[in-house]
Amino acid sequence: MSDDESYISRDPYSLEAKLINKSQRELEDGTEKDPLTKLRLLCLTRGARGIVGLGRVFRIMDDDGSKTLSVEEFSDGIKECGLNELTEEEIEGLFSSFDEDGSGTIDMTEFLLKLRPPLPQCRLDIIDQAFMKMDKNEDNFITVDDLKNVYSVREHPKYQSGEKTEQELLTEFLNSFEGNRGNNDGTITKEEFVNYYAAISASIDNNMYFDLMMRRAFAL
Repeated sequence: MSDDESYISRDPYSLEAKLINKSQRELEDGTEKDPLTKLRLLCLTRGARGIVGLGRVFRIMDDDGSKTLSVEEFSDGIKECGLNELTEEEIEGLFSSFDEDGSGTIDMTEFLLKLRPPLPQCRLDIIDQAFMKMDKNEDNFITVDDLKNVYSVREHPKYQSGEKTEQELLTEFLNSFEGNRGNNDGTITKEEFVNYYAAISASIDNNMYFDLMMRRAFAL
């Protein structure tokens, strides 16, 4: 059985380990990386929630709700997430590349969109389908109640062993998007959901098997 074929029989939770290992290898392969690629790989070495976690930190810093960041907020957010491998020069250069109008601020949403791994339209479509299936009231937020009867935890080792219930695993799934610095508000935004599965997507080379994984996980 090839690596791609094994995805069918492999539970989705093991894909994150593959993502972390793959990103670490790319980060250390000796080739020069532009700052955006380097930051993306650094986030992915922290798993599928790395980019989501950075977005959460950025939003906490966005006190006025403007969805913009100053260079100081941008730098502090990266450091707050423990992404200390980027130099100040790289951080400032990355910020400047997005501050095209010289206003001294960058659009947070646009930056996170560029930071996530590229997604072919077919994968973005299936991710959107999964989100829309759960988001019954179309408020662009997912809660535990939305996940019930939609997201399957049957292949999770702790569910199979009886160590954790479905409710516990669904709550854990939601809270894990916030990392150690989150407020555990029990919600996932659409942006976070797409960014999470864009990261998972980076560990799967074949579009068909990514599609199968999503359909199996969300009963599409």
